[in-house]
Amino acid sequence: MTRRGLVLFIALGVVWGVPYLFIKIAVGELSPEFLALARCALAAALLLPIALHRNAVRSVLVRWRPLLIFAVIEIVLPWYFLGAAEVRLPSSTTGLLLSSIPIVAVGIAFLMGRRDRLTGRNWVGIALGTAGVAAIVGFEIDASDSGSVAMLIVVVVGYALGPAILSRYMHDLPGVGVMALALTASALIYVPVVAVTGGWPTEVPSAPVISAVLVLAVLCSAVAFLLMFALIAEIGPIRMTAITYVNPAVAVIAGALVLSEPITIFTVVGFALILLGCALVTQPDRRPPTIAADAVPVPAIADEVAPPPPPR
Repeated sequence: MTRRGLVLFIALGVVWGVPYLFIKIAVGELSPEFLALARCALAAALLLPIALHRNAVRSVLVRWRPLLIFAVIEIVLPWYFLGAAEVRLPSSTTGLLLSSIPIVAVGIAFLMGRRDRLTGRNWVGIALGTAGVAAIVGFEIDASDSGSVAMLIVVVVGYALGPAILSRYMHDLPGVGVMALALTASALIYVPVVAVTGGWPTEVPSAPVISAVLVLAVLCSAVAFLLMFALIAEIGPIRMTAITYVNPAVAVIAGALVLSEPITIFTVVGFALILLGCALVTQPDRRPPTIAADAVPVPAIADEVAPPPPPR
């Protein structure tokens, strides 16, 4: 990984590690659907003027179908189910369960007909990262939380599939335009959902909740997606999902410091395994490609096309 990639990786790991804390704070007073609406609307309000100024909207609108699919899979469904799951689950446990995203991403790559070349070292990294999650979670999830765990499965699949859709169908579009319109579309989808469910706040939220929503919208949404595009350009969408090995560590630390969520021996051991797994999973395959004489080459998702350049 290049130095730039490492900096982006660390920055995105922190930015995507703290949302669980702020979501936990926000859903204490707000419905999950309204929280998602507020987050989408505020983030879109920040990115859309930038996209318009850079003439990055028209070209994206031409491909509105994959854009809409991306918005639903990457934003609409995950953000709702993430908030709904955190109504019951601790923020640290939520972050830990999402560490399974790299494994799901590899499976999705195969289902989409691509073969991302992962080395034995990469697979060891996935195994260590998964073992780290298991060590931290332990037996903390009981049967009453099974519904919340099922919601997180939807989140995991969405977060794993989103980057692959982005790379395959919108790789040549300006990143800021894609995310601005995806967030705008997501906000518009949420408006009737909140109206039907009656999820509007009945009173003005408290200052901590308002602050949590602002952090989620500005830092964890608008800024984070720009970092995501830059990181995809550096290491590809499959290995980019290894960022979820850093997120749980950040989530655990944030939950312990702010919400007094416990840190056990499983947390310490799992933290070490997650960091080691992260380092191994993001190691690139330096072997020369080997293609049989009668074979038709099938490029990997991460290398099939140049991912979108980072916004300037």
